[in-house]
Amino acid sequence: MSKAQIDNSVTNGGANGTSTQTDPPKIGLDVQKLHALPSEQQDLHLFTYAVELEGYVTSLTYEQLCVQQTYLNQEILQIIGLSSPAPSKAVRANIGRAFAHILGKGNRKTLFDSVTQLVAVINAGKGEKDLQTKHAAVYCLGEIYQAAGNSAINLSGLACSSLLRLLKPAQNHAGLRAAIFKAVAKAINSIAGAIDETVARDIWRQARKTASDDKAALVQVRACACLETLIRCTKYFDTTSHFEDLRITIWKASETPIVAARYATASCLAAFLVKSYSANASSKASLKRTKTKKVARNQQNVLEEGDDDNTRPGSPSNPKKAAIKLELSLLDILRQLSIRYTLPTSSNRVRASIAHCYVKVLSDLGPSVVEASYGLILDHLLTELLSNTFISHDRYKQLLTRRYVQKILSDCIGTKILGESGRINAAKILINNVLKNYPQVLKEVTAPSKYSLIGALDALTSLIESLGSGFRPVCDSCREALIQVLQHPSYTVQIHIAHCLRTFVLACPQQLLSCASICMNSVARELGLLTSEKQSPRRCVGYANGLAATISISPSQPLYGSLEISSRVLSIASDLLKSSGKVELRVAGTQVQVAWILIGGLMALGPNFVKIHLPQFLLLWRNALPKPLTKENTAQRQLAEIHYLTSIRECTLGSILLFLEFNGKLITNDIAKRIATMLQNTVEYLDNLPSKRLTDDVFQRGMSSLSIPDLVLMVRRRVFQCYSRLISFSANASGDILSQSNLLTFAVAVLADPDSYTPGSLSSSIANTSGNFESIWDVADNSGFGMTGLAQHMKIKPLPGEQLTVGPVDRGDREISIDSALTSPICGAREHDSICLHTSYQHYSDVLPDPPATEVVNAAIAFFAMAFPLQSPKVQEGILEQLATFLSSASLQRDPGRRAAVSLNAAMALLSTIKVAVGETIAEQGDIKSQTVERAIEEILRSLLVNHDHCIRKLAYEAIGRLCNGSGNAFTSNEVDSLIGMIVSNRDPDARAGCAMALGSIHLQVGGMAAGLHMKKIHGVLMSLCSDPHPAVHFCAIKALSQVADSAGLAFAGNVSSTLGLLAQLWTCDSHNEETPSLATSNVELEHPTTAAIAHGIDSLINVLGPDLQDMSKARALMLMLMKQFALDELFEVQAECLKSWEHLNLYDSTHVDLSSYVRRLQQNLDSSNVDVRHIAVDGLYNLMRRDAELVLSVGEQNLEERIWAALNADPNNEGLRNIIQSWLTQSTLAEAEKWITRCQNVLTKTSKESVEAVQSPEPKSAGVPDLQDEEVAGFNVADGQNQASGNLPEVAQEMLRWQVRAFALRCLSELVAIVGKDIELNPHSAAGHVLQNRIADVIRLAFLASTASVVELQVGGLKLIDQILKIFGRTPDPDFSEALLLEQYQAQISSALTPAFAADSSPDLASAAVDVCATFIAAGLVTDVDRMGRILKLLVAALESFTDDAQDSAVGDLRGLSSNAQTMVRLSVLSAWAELQIASTHQDYLVKVVKPQVTKLTPLWLSSLQEFARLRFEPDISNNTGPARLDEGLDVVYAALNRQTLLKFYQASWLKLVEAIASLIDQDSDFVFDALDGKIGPNINETNTMHHDINYRDEPAAFFFVLFGIVIEALTSRPATDVAHSEAEILGILSALKRILRPSVAGSAIFQDTVFSETIELFDRLALTEGLDVQLVIVDIARNLCLMHPSAREEHDNEDHLSEDIEQLFELTRIIVLVLAGLLPNLAEQNPSSRPQLPDDGVIVIQHSLEALVDVAGVFPRVIETDLHASILHIFGSILGTGVCQANVVPQALPVLKRFLQRTASAKLSNSSRDVIRGCLQRFLSILAHAQRRESEWSLPCAKNALLACTILLTNASQALSPNDPLVTHALEAMLECLEDLGLAKVVAGCLRSLLLVTPKNVTDEAVAKFVIPHLVHFIIDTNLHDPEQARSLTAHALTSFIATTTDDATPAAMCIIIPMLLRRASIEGKAVYNETAQRLLEIANDRLMPIFRAVVSKMSSDQRAFMETIIREGGGSGKGGPGDRRDSEAGREEPSIALKLNFG
Repeated sequence: MSKAQIDNSVTNGGANGTSTQTDPPKIGLDVQKLHALPSEQQDLHLFTYAVELEGYVTSLTYEQLCVQQTYLNQEILQIIGLSSPAPSKAVRANIGRAFAHILGKGNRKTLFDSVTQLVAVINAGKGEKDLQTKHAAVYCLGEIYQAAGNSAINLSGLACSSLLRLLKPAQNHAGLRAAIFKAVAKAINSIAGAIDETVARDIWRQARKTASDDKAALVQVRACACLETLIRCTKYFDTTSHFEDLRITIWKASETPIVAARYATASCLAAFLVKSYSANASSKASLKRTKTKKVARNQQNVLEEGDDDNTRPGSPSNPKKAAIKLELSLLDILRQLSIRYTLPTSSNRVRASIAHCYVKVLSDLGPSVVEASYGLILDHLLTELLSNTFISHDRYKQLLTRRYVQKILSDCIGTKILGESGRINAAKILINNVLKNYPQVLKEVTAPSKYSLIGALDALTSLIESLGSGFRPVCDSCREALIQVLQHPSYTVQIHIAHCLRTFVLACPQQLLSCASICMNSVARELGLLTSEKQSPRRCVGYANGLAATISISPSQPLYGSLEISSRVLSIASDLLKSSGKVELRVAGTQVQVAWILIGGLMALGPNFVKIHLPQFLLLWRNALPKPLTKENTAQRQLAEIHYLTSIRECTLGSILLFLEFNGKLITNDIAKRIATMLQNTVEYLDNLPSKRLTDDVFQRGMSSLSIPDLVLMVRRRVFQCYSRLISFSANASGDILSQSNLLTFAVAVLADPDSYTPGSLSSSIANTSGNFESIWDVADNSGFGMTGLAQHMKIKPLPGEQLTVGPVDRGDREISIDSALTSPICGAREHDSICLHTSYQHYSDVLPDPPATEVVNAAIAFFAMAFPLQSPKVQEGILEQLATFLSSASLQRDPGRRAAVSLNAAMALLSTIKVAVGETIAEQGDIKSQTVERAIEEILRSLLVNHDHCIRKLAYEAIGRLCNGSGNAFTSNEVDSLIGMIVSNRDPDARAGCAMALGSIHLQVGGMAAGLHMKKIHGVLMSLCSDPHPAVHFCAIKALSQVADSAGLAFAGNVSSTLGLLAQLWTCDSHNEETPSLATSNVELEHPTTAAIAHGIDSLINVLGPDLQDMSKARALMLMLMKQFALDELFEVQAECLKSWEHLNLYDSTHVDLSSYVRRLQQNLDSSNVDVRHIAVDGLYNLMRRDAELVLSVGEQNLEERIWAALNADPNNEGLRNIIQSWLTQSTLAEAEKWITRCQNVLTKTSKESVEAVQSPEPKSAGVPDLQDEEVAGFNVADGQNQASGNLPEVAQEMLRWQVRAFALRCLSELVAIVGKDIELNPHSAAGHVLQNRIADVIRLAFLASTASVVELQVGGLKLIDQILKIFGRTPDPDFSEALLLEQYQAQISSALTPAFAADSSPDLASAAVDVCATFIAAGLVTDVDRMGRILKLLVAALESFTDDAQDSAVGDLRGLSSNAQTMVRLSVLSAWAELQIASTHQDYLVKVVKPQVTKLTPLWLSSLQEFARLRFEPDISNNTGPARLDEGLDVVYAALNRQTLLKFYQASWLKLVEAIASLIDQDSDFVFDALDGKIGPNINETNTMHHDINYRDEPAAFFFVLFGIVIEALTSRPATDVAHSEAEILGILSALKRILRPSVAGSAIFQDTVFSETIELFDRLALTEGLDVQLVIVDIARNLCLMHPSAREEHDNEDHLSEDIEQLFELTRIIVLVLAGLLPNLAEQNPSSRPQLPDDGVIVIQHSLEALVDVAGVFPRVIETDLHASILHIFGSILGTGVCQANVVPQALPVLKRFLQRTASAKLSNSSRDVIRGCLQRFLSILAHAQRRESEWSLPCAKNALLACTILLTNASQALSPNDPLVTHALEAMLECLEDLGLAKVVAGCLRSLLLVTPKNVTDEAVAKFVIPHLVHFIIDTNLHDPEQARSLTAHALTSFIATTTDDATPAAMCIIIPMLLRRASIEGKAVYNETAQRLLEIANDRLMPIFRAVVSKMSSDQRAFMETIIREGGGSGKGGPGDRRDSEAGREEPSIALKLNFG
């Protein structure tokens, strides 16, 4: 097959499609061509052919496959038989899959032959080369049995025997041995119970021997997997003897350092234990249980012998023993594990394997067994593991076991196994069975040990975190238990209780007040007992820690905090410190410790609290940290006194550290220096301590269990931590701070001095001195020879303030997280540092503090990193010289443990320093760019780079990369050359690996063009290292190569081909995967898989090419082929990189990605057991769904939607899954509203059935079908269910999805309703709206279920959904009963949904939401009779009365005892609800009866709330002064700043409604409203200093005006950047309120004060330029109103000839109006034409309103300037008239305004200048007409028509401004008369002329116009030679006829004498066609009033004329009653435009 065919076969991510030919061409391998290729290309060619072969096979149909089956088998056997190149792993995988497809999907007639041939290959030959062939045969045999083994059962014995015999020849081939056991496992799994027993026992024996003795971890993994398959699939191995044999094997195999091997051993043992589980085992005879225990007791002796070669107990020679079937109860299973775990001889690796086994056993037993036996499991873990004497006596083992127990109880059981109800029950068991048993209550029930309490508390904390608000049902009992255990004397237990209490209060914030109150009272009680016989200092400290942890979360729960408690706590602490000098030493020590613990908790309240008392804190700190006395004086002190003084300093520094952590913004240079002085005093105190006298005397320690050296360590830790934080926050004073101390030198000594460390355990010291030291990571003594805890194996903890780019630590899988505990000799614990109680949530809660000795090193490194760059170069050189001296110390050579620790510390210190120097932290960068310093750092790092410890190398190469980034090109070039030289000269694999990673790190950190200078050299070296046989070298080289590609970007494009070819070649090479023959290489590959690095390299190359991939077919084809192989790999790391590659390829070149297969691959990985694979799959699916969700769902499998929801249920907080659903919802809401409602309904109501494995369980009893509605209600109230009945296996629990998922579904439903609601507003006939209306019953039902749930989030969501429904469908009629509203039938459900919100156990946010629903319900109009509104209205009224009264404990319903913040929130909700009703009452009359009785109470409350809002928003912070608080001030005043931000959020959400409500009352001109605005009524009249009585509203504003005005203006000035549509609606509401406030009765003339007016105008300018048309419309109205109410507008201007000073304000307001017009009208602005090419429809309305406003404004200006203003307005009209786009819509609306303006102008006394302005306007109109008559554009004809109309308006309304002899008038009339012959204008001009003639009364100019026009019109009518394109003669004749009626009595006969003959003349000329029309005109003349004159005129006519007239009238139909009013003829119809035109004129 050609290369093009290969490309086609791998394109689209899959095999070729099915061939259309009946007999496709055969495929074959050209062996001669293969061997002719260069040796380095043969492997790749063979691999390509294998891929091609697999694709070919899978593309064949069944018939085609049967035809070619024999041939294809031979082809595969030919590949297997190749000796050169031997089939590699990649080839074996493809031919194996091909073989499996042939025999699995095709005809199995060749199955026996194929198996026989493969067995023959396996049994033949004994050469080293033959092993490669046999390896391929073994793999293919396994694949065949997996696919079709059930048809080859007869050959299974032969096959398995042959495979086992191959183990001996494969002793030196680790990969082959692993493949043998994998193939055997596949065969067993396929034939299951059909396997021969003898063969099975041989496999059992060989697998056990291999698992325990083989040194290759991969072989151990496969052997254990084979044993597990035997256990699961056969029945031969279920006896006690088999279990004994397996257990011995597993314990020995578990000693391996490889994680995967330990996990495999644990899985194998767990399979046997689960298989042996019997629910009834506990009820059987005690003999069997005793026998089991005896076996367990005898196990130790067997293990100590370590001999596995004794006689097999399960052999046929001992049938009696073999017949004993093993049956174990759950307790027996757990004891089998715990006994081995607690053996002193068990290593930590074995313990880790046992922890895995615990997890595996519990997971396999299933939720039903675990939930039913949770109490038993808990008791076992807490008693037999944590409380075991051997475990508890070793600190490291104790902490390790604690971590394992936490993983089992929290991660495995709590998170993975139990559902919500199971977790609630588990929490109850923890509380009732463990916590409440302390202190001991019953004699027969022993109190739990402190270790049991710690484990239970950790498990309970995890359950509380996962349940969140769902923990509420057990919160009361939990609170009681925690408070009860808080008195425990153990400090460790106290810290864990405090942490659990903190987590508990965060989840159930309603308990904050009660917990804090109980703790505070307990502290006060215990303090009072300190001097009595019942003293308990430790109990007092425990309560203090609980109180501090509780009050420290107040900032995160502002609704539930208490200012009173915080103030009392501070008072207690201050009193304790003041009185500590008056009591004995022991009591004083307890008092001081309690005081500083409490102060530390208060520091977490933040700057707003601390700054009030900062002077007091500084004074307390200074007193506690004074300048020490001389060293001699210190030496004379008693040890008890030294212990006391040291303890004081440690506690004090803890509070200072918390101050620096939470209150950094308060740190000024002065405060920083003062704190630095205190720290320096502490350092001097430590230096003065007599080290020789610091012996441990237990009787002189006081009540503390800490020795003085321990306290010294803790003080040093605090000093370093405080200095580090202080330097990072006060960069300006850092120089002065550091100059006071020589702490930097001491820090170097702490981290690198060979003798400066605390020794660890005796065993580690013995191993270190005896030469058995291997690695510092295996020491396991919780000390690690003084190593740092910042670097654990390959993980590096962040520095304080470091900008992280990675996710949280330990986010891996469960098995990885368990084994991660073994990667460090140090275990963290919460009790190591109580500060973590307050700071853990800020970073990562999983990162626990290290022991104090280790934390000293950590803090010293952090201080060194921040302080070193700030030193001078000379000081830096000295420090580095000291560090280098320590590293090269001779004593380190004799102490390998300390040498490794010092190297690690130094590497970490230098890396951290360089991070600070390059700006990766918030600390000041400083400078380390001195050449000498750079060289010194480089030398140290280079020595560390070749270290054998991979973690030290990692630190070193990352530091080198950053150092090059900050040191310039010259240094980088030298460093690259040096590293390349080291690679060439140094053959040590560790050195070469370190140098390779250093090169990659340099390129990654330097990046850009600077790194491009070295890319060629780096690329060449790394390419050569990639082929290095050592696994560490080629792994690091490939990884570094990926870093180079990632950082180089397109610059790497030239190297893509070579790199891609190398990576493909390495993929086919067996030396670069775990199946390599070498044992050592295989083990390293198992931990650091090169295949994953290769997959990452391919992903990097895809990113380098980007869209260029579309043009690179060869590279793309090879990438696709490799990516297909990655997808089939077993390693999770490779699968993760593969998914990334597919995601990026789809981004750059989606045409070559098979979307269906890609989506299905993502779908399959949504529930992957590997967390990284899951996250990548979620990200990839989100990127696809974001583009086209429906397409993705259509190409995926049918259950894609269900799997997405299931994945979200498994991980409810996964933002990626939430984003997928939200993106899908946004795209398809309107189109699929019905489906989405059903989808949300399913999620909210369906049950999640936990799968229960049939582990010897009886059949569950059948139950009746549950009632659906009851089931749903019960699901929302999971915690209210009954406890599970006792029994062996309970029934399958049917519970709802997790409440977080249901809450998310509820939010989706709410978002759907919101989107549909907006669509209904735009389109009343919305299809989605119709769907929602039809499903309204389901939506309300879901909202009701949610609102009655036990979780607050669901309740609030349900009420908000009801509120939305009421707002959208409140006024919608029922489609079935039009006389009723749609929602009337749901009143009961809505009312019931509100009930829980007003219960005693409700919450403030729930009550606020319910109040909103009440108001919306009343305003919706479902009930319009006030008497029938019932409980909802009563609730609102009662709430209002509650907040009207000045009661301290206001209530809403039964909800009482709220904090001040919560009361404010609920009060504002109530006031906002009433405000909403007041606003709605202006449109709905029935609401007047609701609001009117309360409005007198509401108005002052609204105003006082707005005043408080203004005070919070505008007044300077009253706590800015850092002076002490005054005692006479209330708490609300003292701590106003503390609650300011919290309260502002509440006011911000409500103030606009309050303002609108007040504005609506102002519109109603209610007297009490103005009294309230004036401060004459209200609750706080006497407290308002700015109120004045007897205000004249015309001059002075109302007292509350500036409050309202300031709030509104500030909201418009600084609004947050939110949704654009929401923002514009909010601005409209604000401006509408402002419009109503700015009226004389409220504002007076205050708005016209210079400063206020100027700021307001600036705001209007910005809004007019930036906001939409709706906003501009309101601004125009406001500007118009301000002009009309301006003081200048009320003055008389008739006699003024000058301008007043404030006239400028009128100009500014007018300018605002013109500014809006200029933004809309093209060509109006001189320089910047309008940006709108076409006028929107709303723009026409804005223009019309603006023009009307201008006309109104023009009337208030003084006459001295009105001419100029009139000219400007007429210019605007002229511009509109001359603009083409304005002709259709704007001009028709502008002409009436022009008429009104001209009428107003002409009615006044006209000056000469005004006459000139009007004349000029007429001239401009005529010029526009002349230009339009050219017909040069599409707008010309409309423009000409509008110009004629404009001229007519001017001549009819302002003719008095024109002279009758003005030639311009004559010119205008001539132009109009000319248009009578113009097609398109004739009718219009005829109507215009009619208007000119019919003007009454006429002035001189009007008469002149008539005299000029009439002769021309008469001529036009009777001269038929003149062109009449639009039959205008009829219109003009009608006009002249109508003109007669407007003439005076004297002129009427003359007019008739002219017009009647004209009509007869026209009739005689045009004939009978005009008889009808002429008759109508004659009859109009002969009306009642004119009849005498008509007769007189007719009498003077000749007889012929009279006869002709009679003929016309007779024949024209005028003899009846047609008269003048008849308009049925066609000509009359054509006269309608003239009539309409006249109507347009007004």
